[in-house]
Amino acid sequence: MGNNPDRGRTVTTVLGRRLGGELLRMREACSLRQTHAAEALTASVTKVAKIERGQVPMRDPDVRALCHLYGETDESVVGKLLALARADRDRRKVQGWWHQYPQLKAQMEYVALEDIATQLRTWQLSFVPGLLQTADYARALAVGNGTWEDPEAIESFVEARIARQARLTGERSLSLVAVLHEGVLRQLVGGRDVMRAQLDHVLEAARLSNVCVQVVPFGAGAHPGMTSAFTVVSFAEPGALDLVQADTLSTQVWLESEADAARHNAIFDRITRLGLAQRDSLNLIDSIRKEM
Repeated sequence: MGNNPDRGRTVTTVLGRRLGGELLRMREACSLRQTHAAEALTASVTKVAKIERGQVPMRDPDVRALCHLYGETDESVVGKLLALARADRDRRKVQGWWHQYPQLKAQMEYVALEDIATQLRTWQLSFVPGLLQTADYARALAVGNGTWEDPEAIESFVEARIARQARLTGERSLSLVAVLHEGVLRQLVGGRDVMRAQLDHVLEAARLSNVCVQVVPFGAGAHPGMTSAFTVVSFAEPGALDLVQADTLSTQVWLESEADAARHNAIFDRITRLGLAQRDSLNLIDSIRKEM
């Protein structure tokens, strides 16, 4: 028998880490050890360790068994953990279209989660969200970012970016709430012609019943979103099962705890209250488009 490089390999996922972290917190709150959890699951301590690190999927009966062991009787809490486990299983078994695009390597986990999400709430300071970008705008971003010099690699990235937008239409349409700083609309990415077409595209997308676009104008003053853009990804009703994603210059950061999600949802709500109503936001976008 030859060596199989995949034999015994475990894969951690964002959703798995979130679930494992919640179960670890519950176990430690009860002053129980991994051996107790292993006995409840009729499993090894090694498997419990992998569960708590988010490296293996969990069956519903195992989630319920651990909740029983840890004394968690609130069905709303148990239901959230079951939903998280199911979402993680769905994420692991999907071999989506994005695997054919090596240019998406840094974004692979995000795109996979976007594919099974129910809602995105995104706050952007510098550029139009990927789900609302035109091909020319995405291409100008890729060129300006300097990540790839090969034109074929750039075109592959643009093709993948546009493919993601299928989530906004069809039977499984994603709910998108995009709040943009006014500077996003005035930054001449690709020049005036590209930006004019991009703003046209945003206006068109905003007509979809599942898309809401708001603008925070320059006159809004100081607010808690000035230091960072971020996206709250939901897999159930908003607030029930959320993860937060933010970009840095070199990587994507995932904030996986319930407390992080609650904090960023509250910040998003504060930013939204400072923004223009959707009708006024679209009027401002149209005004800026006409200036170009």
